[in-house]
Amino acid sequence: MKTSVFIATSLDGYIARNDGAIDWLNAANEMAPPDEDCGYAAFMSTIDVIIMGRNTFELVLSFGGWHYGDKRLIVLSRKPYAIPVHMPKTVTASSESPAALLQRLSAEGAIHAYVDGGLTIQSFLQAGLVTDITITLIPVILGEGKPLFGPVAADVHLRSISSHRYDFGFVQIKYAVVSPFR
Repeated sequence: MKTSVFIATSLDGYIARNDGAIDWLNAANEMAPPDEDCGYAAFMSTIDVIIMGRNTFELVLSFGGWHYGDKRLIVLSRKPYAIPVHMPKTVTASSESPAALLQRLSAEGAIHAYVDGGLTIQSFLQAGLVTDITITLIPVILGEGKPLFGPVAADVHLRSISSHRYDFGFVQIKYAVVSPFR
């Protein structure tokens, strides 16, 4: 099963401020032309399930509206988590390990998963379950915050697949994960 990360970070590798705020990302998005999504819609058209950490899910809920249509979305949480009743039936919660979840999803016919949320991405990467990573670098240095990457048991080697520089300052790099897991 293909498992992808598609995320933006500050130039110094943070995905949020220490308190979880992404005001810096919202401000940066104002630099992009209104019709530019940096490939997000095209990426989303390739996935059939979203796996998101609870904190990220709660942040998404604060945006208002539902941005995932009828895509299946699984909220990962170590503790029991009740999905709000107003959510589509395609949203469920799980406390499975990354490996067990992907095994189940694959058995159910899923082909391509999108993994989102810092700790969730870190747990999938630590388990050797990330296939590729697309990072959009935002031209801001935060100095501190919640990092995209955390400790790993061994070096994780990547192979550059592509890169793109946007006229408004973003740089997007796509990598395949090649080692030590592949």
